[in-house]
Amino acid sequence: MLESVVISELLLIKTLNEERSRSPCPTSPDRVTSSQCSRLRDLFEYQVGCSGGAPDVGTSVDFVDEVTLEVSAGDGGNGCVAFRREKFVPLGGPSGGDGGRGGSVILVAHERFSTLFDLRYRKVVRAERGEDGRGKDQFGKAGADIRIEVPVGTQVYDEVSDELLADLHESGAELVVAQGGRGGRGNIKFATPHDRAPRRSEPGKPGEKRKIRLVLKLLADVGILGFPNVGKSTFIATVSRARPKVADYPFTTLVPNLGVVSLGVDRHFVIADIPGIIEGAAEGAGLGLRFLKHVERTRVLLHMLSIDPDPEREPIADFQRLMVELERFDPELPSRPMIVAVSKCDLPEARAAYEEVKQALEPRGLRVFPISSATGEGVTPLLEALEAILRQPTDV
Repeated sequence: MLESVVISELLLIKTLNEERSRSPCPTSPDRVTSSQCSRLRDLFEYQVGCSGGAPDVGTSVDFVDEVTLEVSAGDGGNGCVAFRREKFVPLGGPSGGDGGRGGSVILVAHERFSTLFDLRYRKVVRAERGEDGRGKDQFGKAGADIRIEVPVGTQVYDEVSDELLADLHESGAELVVAQGGRGGRGNIKFATPHDRAPRRSEPGKPGEKRKIRLVLKLLADVGILGFPNVGKSTFIATVSRARPKVADYPFTTLVPNLGVVSLGVDRHFVIADIPGIIEGAAEGAGLGLRFLKHVERTRVLLHMLSIDPDPEREPIADFQRLMVELERFDPELPSRPMIVAVSKCDLPEARAAYEEVKQALEPRGLRVFPISSATGEGVTPLLEALEAILRQPTDV
C-alpha cells in the first residue's frame, strides 16, 4: 500500500515537471495555471489509473469508449494568373498553375488500439491547406492528409444529424470523414483559340467541416453478463490473462475487460467482462446504456448468477431482470445463444442455489453449469460448451 502511494506521488511530480517544461509561465516558473492543474490531474489518472485509492503498479489506462471531434479538411489552393515572359519568346501565353488539393481527415481502424483514450484531449483536427498555384506552370503542393487511428469496432456518427456514417469493424477499414477541397484552376486551364491570354483563375474550394462522435463497441465472441458482485471479474481472470480489479464489494469493475481464452492449438476465443448491470439499465440507470452497447456485438451471452447477501436478491429473479433489460435495449439480444453459469459453487449455499436454477431454467432450453473460479470446478466444461457454440455457423 505504501509503495503504491509513493509511486503515485513520484509519477505526479514527474508529470508536473514535464508540464512545466512544456508550458513555462513567463512570470513565475513555479506557478501552474488552473488549466494546467486540470490537465495534470487527467494525466495523473492516465498514468496510474483511477482505482479509488492508492493504485497498483502497472494499472492500465482509462477505458474511453466515446469521444466527440471537430474535423476540418484543408481548403484547396487558389489558381494563379501568370504569363510566360522570356527574352526572344514573344506572346509566351498563360503560365499560371492550379492550386493544390486540401488535405483530408481519414479514420483508420487498427487492432493495436482497444480504447479511444488517445483522442480524449484531441478536440479539434485540422488538415493542411493546399498551396496556391504559381507562375511558370507550377502547380501548388497538395495538403497532407491526417490519418487518425481508432480501435476496431468504432462506429462513426454525425453529431448534428446523429446519422451513422460508418462502422469500422475490420482492421484496416478507412473512412474519409472530411474531404479536402479541390484546388482552383490557374489561367493556363482557361486558354482557348478565342482567348489565348486569359486573365482569370479559380479560387480553391473549401474543405469539409463537421462534428463527429466516435463510439467504441467491443468486439468479443462471448459477453459475460450479471449483476454486480457475482464473480465475473474473478472468472475472466481465471480463464485468461486479463487482470481486472477484484474486490469483495459491488461495482468493482467500472470498465469492460477483454481476455483471450485458449483451449489448445487453434482453439481461442475472446471473452468480455461487461460491468455489473442493474435494473433499469436500458432506461439509463447507472451506466447501463454505456455498458449494454458492448453486448451488441457478442455472439454468445454468458449469464453469471450467484447468491447475494441482499435478501431481495435471488438468482432466478436476477436472471429474469437481466433478460428484461436486454429486451428493452435490443429486442434481438434475448434470442442470442446463451449459457447460464452459477458461480461460487464451492460454497454450500451456492451449490443449493445451482440446483434451483437448474430446475427452473433447463426446461426452457438453457444449459446451466456450476462453476467455482477459486477451485476451478466446472470451468473447463463451461469453456468447451462456449467454444462448441462459437464453432456453429451463425449470422450474428
